[in-house]
Amino acid sequence: MQNYKFVATCLFGLEKLLGEEIDALGYKRLETIDGRVTFEGPVDAIARCNINLRVAERVFIQVGQFPAPTFDALFEGTKALNWDEWILEEDEFPVTGHSVKSKLTSIPDCQKIVKKAIVDSLGAVYGIEHFVEEGAKVRVEFFILNDIATLMIDTSGTPLFKRGYRTESNAAPLRETLAAALVKLSRPRENVLTWDPFCGSGTIPIEAAMIMTNTAPGIRREFAAEDFFTLPMDIWTKAREEARDNIVKTDFEAWGSDIDPKCIEIANANIKRAGMEDNVKVFVRDALKIEKGDHRGTIVCNPPYGERLMDKQTAEKLYRGMGEHFKTLEPWQIYIITSHPYFEKFYGRKADKVRKLYNGMIKCNYYQYFKKK
Repeated sequence: MQNYKFVATCLFGLEKLLGEEIDALGYKRLETIDGRVTFEGPVDAIARCNINLRVAERVFIQVGQFPAPTFDALFEGTKALNWDEWILEEDEFPVTGHSVKSKLTSIPDCQKIVKKAIVDSLGAVYGIEHFVEEGAKVRVEFFILNDIATLMIDTSGTPLFKRGYRTESNAAPLRETLAAALVKLSRPRENVLTWDPFCGSGTIPIEAAMIMTNTAPGIRREFAAEDFFTLPMDIWTKAREEARDNIVKTDFEAWGSDIDPKCIEIANANIKRAGMEDNVKVFVRDALKIEKGDHRGTIVCNPPYGERLMDKQTAEKLYRGMGEHFKTLEPWQIYIITSHPYFEKFYGRKADKVRKLYNGMIKCNYYQYFKKK
């Protein structure tokens, strides 16, 4: 069976987790750089990865890679690739891309050159000069790093963090991919409650339940590559059947609470759309008044940073309160993501481990408290 090269992208800091997910699907990693993992696998990896990867933002087919220190090199290298393997003569093929640490810095110029090169390549195959582009959308993306151009086709379409269950959210929502990563890093277990006391629209507890029930994140949505007529359509049917067969029953519980009743209303609707009612419970409560009861538990949360929600001074007061109140939850483990650079000072305790992550474009730290004092 022929193997293809693929590129899965992710938020900075999640490359290791993404690589582990690719390994778990049985594919071979080739290269890892900031924000992306290159790997190889058969054609059905397109469907299996889009449906199953939890922390990936997109999955691309890598059409080719070559040195591109000049516009001529970019044109000739792009033209030489087998675009007809993926693009039919009636397909729409918009071009987007990025250039980092390279001589070619003008993105619009690179877009025009890549587009013209693909038109020339396909024109030679199909015997036409003008493409109407009224068929399936096959989005081409270039990525030029250190003068090496990678030409790819986006198979995901809508970014993978959009699972389909969150049609409404609060003012500062957490990406589903990042929420899944935060949960994974907290090492969820069946007999340990996962609780987000700032749950907002419920993303963290929903992702926790999806992980513990082994529910594929993309099982309820569609992907751009399902419209690619050059792909065998049964790969999607088989991948979805496999994903459904892999779902497990579990007694695992994830709780979400929030001081805002509107958030809980939104969260409940999202839980139902995700099909996680059996494993997720949400309710109104002040985060500084939660009690552990008889549960073993782990807190995983994304409190206000003092940027999109609250001002800095109010957020700092909240962190002080969290530090004082969360002592009453010991020996629970506590995991907190925030962009505030002096979080530990206000929380009153240095974290056992700090991991740098990005919440969209916001640089954050993930403070992990898992050792007994």
